[in-house]
Amino acid sequence: MSSQKRPNVLVLWADPAAENLGLQALAAGVRAVAERSWGECDVTFHSHNTLGTPLRRKLALQDFGRRAGPIAAYLRQFDVVMDTGGGDSFTDIYGVQRLLLMAYIQRACRKAGVSLVMTPQTVGPFRTRLGRVVASRLLTSVDVLCTRDPVSSQVAKDLGRKPNLLATDMAFALPRPKPVDQRDVVLNVSGLLWQSNPHVDSLRYRANVVDLVDRLLAADRRVTLLAHVLDSPVPDNDVPAVYEAADAINGKVEIVVPEDLEEARRVLAGSRVLVGSRMHSAINALSVGVPAISWSYSRKFGPLMDALGWQHTIDLTTGCDPVPETLQLITTDSFQALEEAAPGVAASAEREIEEMVAVLSSHDLFAPFSVGRTA
Repeated sequence: MSSQKRPNVLVLWADPAAENLGLQALAAGVRAVAERSWGECDVTFHSHNTLGTPLRRKLALQDFGRRAGPIAAYLRQFDVVMDTGGGDSFTDIYGVQRLLLMAYIQRACRKAGVSLVMTPQTVGPFRTRLGRVVASRLLTSVDVLCTRDPVSSQVAKDLGRKPNLLATDMAFALPRPKPVDQRDVVLNVSGLLWQSNPHVDSLRYRANVVDLVDRLLAADRRVTLLAHVLDSPVPDNDVPAVYEAADAINGKVEIVVPEDLEEARRVLAGSRVLVGSRMHSAINALSVGVPAISWSYSRKFGPLMDALGWQHTIDLTTGCDPVPETLQLITTDSFQALEEAAPGVAASAEREIEEMVAVLSSHDLFAPFSVGRTA
């Protein structure tokens, strides 16, 4: 980059202060990659909960059709926009309105002349014709497209855009922390699945959690319940679920509600194994070299884990009982193989992050702005 000023980077749909530690990992990972690619950067984050910017649905409606509306004017202050898609929100399964807002802001980047990078994320699925049309138009206009699993790469190709890079999850860009304590089995209880939800039978999920803990305790294993989405007014958080699960097993477990991502990663770094229903709890564990057994509830789990070479995902949507398979993995002689393999998974993924840095460094994303620019 020839400009003397530090790059001004906007990161979309990630938040270093989010209650969801997955979004914190996403934000921290993207910042790390930006700075490794372009040097010191001024980084601004925007998520669906961010206030004080025009990047909101109501203002998008006001902005629509205007040549110089508030959204494009806001975007012109940035040199590059890194759209994380919230990791897995570039799809229509969460509703078309969310996708349309993301699409409109990407379109505004083109109007503003700002380079647009889609960081490694899940692409799809798209179950509606509108979703497919919107996604196709966006993907073909992105400057750099990164996916984090082969299925997403194929979806992008089917929609008309070959990705620049198949990378991996942004959590692997983070440094490995020193553990705070030594723990045995850490179980992430998902508040999303603990309550009524469209993914799995919540009552069955609750019974599976309690059964797994009871059987681990009977085998003289120590169990820690971990919240990976912190407390908030939104029902989708893990804290009430963790405490209710502890009550259901008469409180014979440790409870950890971390203050932030850094503490959660230190807890995981000192654990022997994680069983996690939040995908990023499993990713965070693997990224610090700790084995992770995922209890999956959506398509985003399997392809990403398979791409990492980590084939220990149990699909809850089949209605199967995940407890016997989980116990087979972590309470038998086969567990040693998992312990030996996990650090290699982290090392391999870290090399993929370096490949992403090389791709971003080699693209002349700042060429239109090398002599500075005004809104």
